[in-house]
Amino acid sequence: MLENKRILIATGGTGGHINPALGTAGYIKEKNPTAEIVFVGTADKMEARLVPEAGYELRTIQISGFWRSFSPEAIKHNIGTVSKLLKASSQAKKIIQSFKPDLVIGFGGYVSGPVLRMAAKMGIPTAIHEQNAFPGVTNKALAGKVDRVMLTAIQAEKHIKPKNPCVLTGLPIRGDILKGDRDFARAELGLTDKPLILSMGGSLGAKPVNDAVKGLILNKYKDNDCVFLHATGKNSDRFKEELEENGVDLKANPHIRIVEYIDIPKCLPAADLVIGRSGARTLSELQALGKPSILIPSPYVTENHQYHNAMALVENGAAEILEEKDLTPESLTERVNALLKNKNKLSEIGKCAKEMAVLDATERIYQTLCEIV
Repeated sequence: MLENKRILIATGGTGGHINPALGTAGYIKEKNPTAEIVFVGTADKMEARLVPEAGYELRTIQISGFWRSFSPEAIKHNIGTVSKLLKASSQAKKIIQSFKPDLVIGFGGYVSGPVLRMAAKMGIPTAIHEQNAFPGVTNKALAGKVDRVMLTAIQAEKHIKPKNPCVLTGLPIRGDILKGDRDFARAELGLTDKPLILSMGGSLGAKPVNDAVKGLILNKYKDNDCVFLHATGKNSDRFKEELEENGVDLKANPHIRIVEYIDIPKCLPAADLVIGRSGARTLSELQALGKPSILIPSPYVTENHQYHNAMALVENGAAEILEEKDLTPESLTERVNALLKNKNKLSEIGKCAKEMAVLDATERIYQTLCEIV
């Protein structure tokens, strides 16, 4: 039990790190209302907004990552990073000494490094959670120092050298996703029996994905054998304009729906095929609902971790992969047509995805933390 415990959570940088941390914190408070939870992050990243909005105190340290370049700008940045690293350990120590935590947890991001290293050095129980199938630099460095390494995908284990055996916990999934109902969702969206192809490239929009999906729509819309729901991210108006310029009358083709953002809990349960990137949260949600997918890993992320995330599903028959270097409107259209024509294969991919799902990830994380305090 974590009743009356003081818990320090280090995380930051991206929603992929911050959201699982917030989900875990909420679950701990639900089970143990007297637990005291404080976050450590940076003052200029997403955690500076998300953590206080969730009702938690955020204490900050200064830290940044290295740029992999030898440009004058990168060299200047990296010199600043070295300076911040030298100060970060001292800042982390002061926070730990002030808060006196019974447990310190890291959910990734550069900020986790100095906080978890210092906590381990001070003999405080420590744990980290890795969201991706290929661990980040910080978690790889911390694995041999902390008491528990918790994994979303077991494939990550072969890339680290932990002090103690790793624990497969999965990734916390939003409750509104778990409650998703296909028939209700399709009725809400006004869908008939035509398959729904749900596609997206992320909140900022991924041009290669947008371009390929645009070509897919142009190649297939006259067949009128499926419904397209595509989230462009920013610049959705231009996407529509380009379809219109290529002869697509969107008003006359209601089976083409173009939006800037998709309400995932509302739309994902209705999908018959999903096309998109392979971030950890997206894949956990696909698995939870047993959705077949064509994954297009972003090649621009650290350690190419989206490729490894995607392959964790592909190797289990739970998804298909189409790397960006091979992505064209024609290659995407070929994949989509093949899957839509083979309903047995589409169903089998979804079934395999469902079998990989970990639906009690938050409880697994909680129990793991209870073991080390």
